[in-house]
Amino acid sequence: MASAEPRVRHRPGPDREVFRDAMARFPAGVTIVTTHDEQGRPHGFTASSFCSVSLEPALVLVCLARTANCFPVFASNPRFAISILPESRVDLALRFAGKSADKFADGGFVRTPSGSMVVEDALAVVECVVDSRHDAGDHVILLGEVERVSLAGTGSPAVYVDRGFARVTA
Repeated sequence: MASAEPRVRHRPGPDREVFRDAMARFPAGVTIVTTHDEQGRPHGFTASSFCSVSLEPALVLVCLARTANCFPVFASNPRFAISILPESRVDLALRFAGKSADKFADGGFVRTPSGSMVVEDALAVVECVVDSRHDAGDHVILLGEVERVSLAGTGSPAVYVDRGFARVTA
């Protein structure tokens, strides 16, 4: 993984719970990030830490906890896909936020021409090749070069704020 030498802290950081509470107040879209292992089995996680980085080249980033069951697969696979969830698929966000063994068992996914498993009724799907991985505390930042984007679903996006899902109105 690409990274600089870890920074040595000279001051104590903020109280962990206060920091978490502050970050919970920032509304974020909700995504399901997927990849597959060497045997072709899909793996994935829920992420609200997703954003565009660059238009030229098209780059996005997503953050993955080192404690996630799927971390080893994402740490080695050169591809991943991001499904931007509509509010009607909050059930998937909850399922993929957990540690269940087969998150894909109840369906709702399709395979793209490149082989990625993505949410069938996602608002948009972003398929990426890993540009780089960066150590970031208890997470790793996956920087992906976008290969393909599809705009498929309709409806309002799933939004997470104050440790719950909120409705977005225009």
